Amino acid sequence: MRKYIDCREYPSEMNCTVALSADSEEELLEAAVQHACATHGHTDSPELRESIRTLFKEGLPPQEQRKAA
Repeated sequence: MRKYIDCREYPSEMNCTVALSADSEEELLEAAVQHACATHGHTDSPELRESIRTLFKEGLPPQEQRKAA
């Protein structure tokens, strides 16, 4: 099943609106880590990766669900 992470669900100073989704958890994790480092200034670490992995949800981000319907 497809998984996603949506920055709109988490408060940030920049009010990020990026949502990422992928068929594989590893692919999603890599994209989310790259985004967290490049956009939000985080440092890639095992702790960051585990933290991000706990935020994954199954399905599509809410905005994509409306488009797919």
